[in-house]
Amino acid sequence: MGDEVGRQQFTRDDRTKYRTKVRRCLDVFARMLSESRFEFDRPTTGLEIELNLVDDAGDPTMRNAEALEAIADPDFVTELGQWNLEINVAPRLLTGGGITAFEDVVRTSLNEAEHKARGVDAHMVMIGILPTLQPKHLAVDALSGNPRYTLLNEQVLAARGEDLQISISGVERLQLTADSIVPEAACTSTQFHLQVSPEDFAAYWNAAQAIAGVQVAIGANSPFLLGKELWRETRIALFQQATDTRSDELKEQGVRPRVWFGERWITSIFDLFEENVRYFPALLPICDEEDPVQVLERGDTPSLAELRLHNGTIYRWNRPVYDVVRDQPHLRVENRTLPSGPTVVDMLANGAFYYGLVRVLAEEERPLWSQMSFSAAEENFTAGARSGLDAQVYWPGLGTVPVAELVLRRLLPMAHEGLVRMKVDQAERDRLLGVIEQRCLTGVNGATWQARAFHRHYDHTALDRPEALRRMLRTYRDLMHSNEPVHTWPVS
Repeated sequence: MGDEVGRQQFTRDDRTKYRTKVRRCLDVFARMLSESRFEFDRPTTGLEIELNLVDDAGDPTMRNAEALEAIADPDFVTELGQWNLEINVAPRLLTGGGITAFEDVVRTSLNEAEHKARGVDAHMVMIGILPTLQPKHLAVDALSGNPRYTLLNEQVLAARGEDLQISISGVERLQLTADSIVPEAACTSTQFHLQVSPEDFAAYWNAAQAIAGVQVAIGANSPFLLGKELWRETRIALFQQATDTRSDELKEQGVRPRVWFGERWITSIFDLFEENVRYFPALLPICDEEDPVQVLERGDTPSLAELRLHNGTIYRWNRPVYDVVRDQPHLRVENRTLPSGPTVVDMLANGAFYYGLVRVLAEEERPLWSQMSFSAAEENFTAGARSGLDAQVYWPGLGTVPVAELVLRRLLPMAHEGLVRMKVDQAERDRLLGVIEQRCLTGVNGATWQARAFHRHYDHTALDRPEALRRMLRTYRDLMHSNEPVHTWPVS
């Protein structure tokens, strides 16, 4: 959603043309699937990490344009809020030390970027929600300068017809009225990409949906929003509400939200793109000049620009991706469930667990999703986001169990086996999945560390709440640079 677009107004004719073009793209996509036109050799993986910019005190700093200019690296791009950046890491195979290579590239890039950003009085923090955000930081003028974000903000609010209402009840309760989508910028995530064949896509997507609740429980890192302690992964609830184009009446009618877990297991990637076109009106009805039918019939690869743009404004937690690289089309599952941080090694441990587990689940003779209702997977997702490592989740054959026990006894061995099948080096498997194991044994992930460190400052000193959160975040920032996993961090 960060591609450049010009400021513009949309007419009724624009929307009619766009709907026609999107449906034409969908027909072409169906032909491409039936004609086996997709490249797939080995399961390439990719990684995106969203970042926060803070000043020396730990408060957000609205300097992403200056930071990008100082960093001068095309892998770094803007995100929705002026205190956000994103790094896009080049895709690679996980075989032959691929995960270590990811780690080396990310750490080197982030360290260099941090050094340069200091020149504009900014520091980078990898965290799900910046705990030092205050209501004054969420005004509409905090949107990044890319015109697309202003356009998206206008279209979301026009579709909704009223201000956004955010209400989250967890350890404490937060209620907020927002006149823009800027609160969405508080949500910073890690996105794992996995290239798959058309034939295998449904199995990998279903597997990713089935484990989403477990993922978010063990990787939670967003316990605070606007000074309130809420869910262990508050980012999930906030993101769902901060981009909701539905009025209360439309919710009552059962209109689907744009931030969407989904409602059923699928049999093809086509199911997801067809749902997108059937259920969701366009937010950005911008038409490309390409005729996808003509491009396909002359033997070239269509960009399907309208279908891809529309897909980019529907925020599934596991998003289907159609992309074209060097005139070769391919398909990816984009896993969007996890927050950023706390460290590079923590994020790659999350990635190793995800990649290994979905590999095994996608290849099982009796699929997990044939034994589990889709609503149970969605309930697991909410439970994992709300309670983190304390969550109770449902698993076929076991019933409702503590999520840490499920991971230790059932899922970690499966993840190990999946990484073996992906030819990941044993040392990498043991190290990264060992991080997941220790989180479950110690009961410490990013969210629990943040909460404990905050309460140590707030409950036992004279610090007020904002200063206790700043103190906690500054310690977090220093420990983040150590690249030691969060379960080893001291709470002091």
